[in-house]
This record gives sequence, structure tokens and C-alpha cells, in this order.
Amino acid sequence: MDERNSILEIKGLGKTFESGTTVLDSLDLSVQSGAIYGFLGLNGAGKTTTIRIIAGLLRADEGSVSLFGSPWTGTDSAVKSRLGFVLDEPLYFDWLSAREYLEWNGRMYGLPEEESHKRAAELLDFLDLPEVDTQQIKTFSTGMKKKISLAAAIIHKPSLVILDEPFEGIDPLAARDIRDTLTLMASKGSTVLITSHILDTVERLCSHIGILHNGRMLLECRMDEYRDHAEQMLRHSATQSLMDLFVELVGNRTRKSPPSYV
Repeated sequence: MDERNSILEIKGLGKTFESGTTVLDSLDLSVQSGAIYGFLGLNGAGKTTTIRIIAGLLRADEGSVSLFGSPWTGTDSAVKSRLGFVLDEPLYFDWLSAREYLEWNGRMYGLPEEESHKRAAELLDFLDLPEVDTQQIKTFSTGMKKKISLAAAIIHKPSLVILDEPFEGIDPLAARDIRDTLTLMASKGSTVLITSHILDTVERLCSHIGILHNGRMLLECRMDEYRDHAEQMLRHSATQSLMDLFVELVGNRTRKSPPSYV
């Protein structure tokens, strides 16, 4: 991929935990400006660890991360102001109302009070939450909390938004609202990195994919190229969907013998 247009560039990233488990093994990853990048893999493949390193919550043992063309250590406040995150376990001040929480996030990112108020109202309306804007977040369903997490992550118009499993545990309408939001953001110049196990959604939404397994990248390409890559890597052209490709690339590496009684 062309590194000149990369928003996020990872080279040789390695991470081994104190237990001795190696989660990332010389990971390379490149996310281009304006892409919606689907970062895919089984549970435990290393996706969340990668995101936590990008967020500055973990330190890598080796390798490098660059954001917006410069090395990233996780501490530069100017760079942080250009990022938006929805982590695997979002943190809320859940005693606040939805509107209070969004406005607080806006002010935290330096928005004037009036602009923060305006953007919070627009996001609540777009995500179909205006009727609950004064309710405490702790009363919300999983899908409503996912929407609020997304709204809080984008209220400051970040250049790069990173979302860990934004579609997990939510209903189809909430998923549609999140998809629409991400598509609109990308059309206006933002870059999006998402993890998801819902591969049909990834196939319809994303412009690029990376498939991670055991801490290494198996395949990284544009979405419209994956069938060609599948034919080259698997030596046949039977791959009809992203699900087919994922199962064939990863499934044969993880297949176990069934229990004797099955």
C-alpha cells in the first residue's frame, strides 16, 4: 500500500504479556486517508491489543506506530485531539444524561460551549436519540450506549476514528445508524478503523480489510481486490464472499478434531 497517503502506519509491532503469551508478532498495518478499514480476526487474534497500543493504553515491546506521518508515542495532545475511540469496554460517566455527556466531551476537546451544545443536539437527532437526551446513560440499552459512545468519539470531528466491535450486541436499526454515520464521515474526509465479527456488514461498509491471525497479518487489501487475492492465496476461485475468504484463511489454521462422543 502507498505509505504516502497513510493516516496510520504500523511496522513490526510486537507484544508479549507477562504470562508469556505473544499477542502481536511483527504486525504490519497501513490505513489510507479516507478509508473505512475493517480490521478482522478471531477472538484473541490481537485486534484489541493493537487498538490499545494506538490509544496509548499499552506499550508495544517492539515495532513502531506512526500517525499522520509522524512517529506516535501515545502522549502528544495535538495528535490525540485528532483521534476518536470507541474501545471494547467503553467508559461512561453514566450518571450523566446523554446530552450532558456529549457536551462534556465536546468541551474536553476544546469546543466552545455553544458549539458543543449544537453538535450534541445534532448527533442525538441523527442517531435517533433525541427523546432520551435527558435520561441517565446507565438506563440505556446496549445499542443506545453504543450510539452514545460513537457520538462522543466523533463530536470533535476527528481525522481518525477507531472502533472496537461497534456492531456487537445491537439491533439492526442501531447498526444501520452507526453504518450511516461512518459512511457519512468517510465521505467528508475522515478515516475509520473498525473491528467486527459481522462480516457481511464489513463487506458492505468497508473500503479496505486486514485479516489478522495469531498476531500476524494474513491479508491486507482493498475490498474490491479480495477475491483476486483469495484466488492467488488459496489457488482456486470458489470464494464468493468475505465470509468464505475469512473461513478459508483462518479456519484451516484453527480446525480441531471433534470430541469422540460427537
